[in-house]
Amino acid sequence: MKLSKRSKVFLIGLPVAIFIAGGILFFSAQKYIASRSCGCGPPPADATGEYEETDEVAIFNNQPIDYKMAKLIPSPEVFKLQEGAVLGATTDNRWVEIDLSDQKLYAHEDNRIVYEFLVSTGKWARTPTGEFRVWIKLRYTKMSGGVRGTGTYYYLPNVPYTQYFYKGYGLHGTYWHNNFGHPMSHGCVNMRTPDAEKLFYWTSPPVSMSNNVAYPSKGSPGTKIVIHQ
Repeated sequence: MKLSKRSKVFLIGLPVAIFIAGGILFFSAQKYIASRSCGCGPPPADATGEYEETDEVAIFNNQPIDYKMAKLIPSPEVFKLQEGAVLGATTDNRWVEIDLSDQKLYAHEDNRIVYEFLVSTGKWARTPTGEFRVWIKLRYTKMSGGVRGTGTYYYLPNVPYTQYFYKGYGLHGTYWHNNFGHPMSHGCVNMRTPDAEKLFYWTSPPVSMSNNVAYPSKGSPGTKIVIHQ
């Protein structure tokens, strides 16, 4: 049977149309997954930063984590790190640099590097680059995100020493992996918990012994965070 010119065009164009439509659906799905996976997830509006007694199972990328996170009790000495952070914007020359290429964090005071830590930044979603400010500090917070069907789902109670700097992206302690120096996050900056503790009390705004949450103020703005490749 001889096909008409219109039929030939249809038979040739149909696979092309299906291919294009499939590509659009694929990239739309990838964009949706990335939007659900990026960052740590913003804290609730009424976040208290308090430790939550829970028997819930921690999950990272759909895998259960042996979660035995004990409540961390800061020593009085750690609060001495905040002495320079309470002076305000005109005299506080502290800032944090994160080098994505080296997977390292540098805490600067003027031209001196006070701390240098290995970190783990975005693997399943990109860590944002640019200049930011800490906008909330939480001694503990719950984080969840990702998509179950893609292997990116995570549910992490009591993430310690969290400092959000851009939307749902933050610096925080980590108990679900020990692969620092390599990308391992959904966009946040993972740190060893002892390192995160030092940075938490070194940056501004300061957190007092009696509080578990702190917000910047005019007299104590959030420490500058600079992230680059």
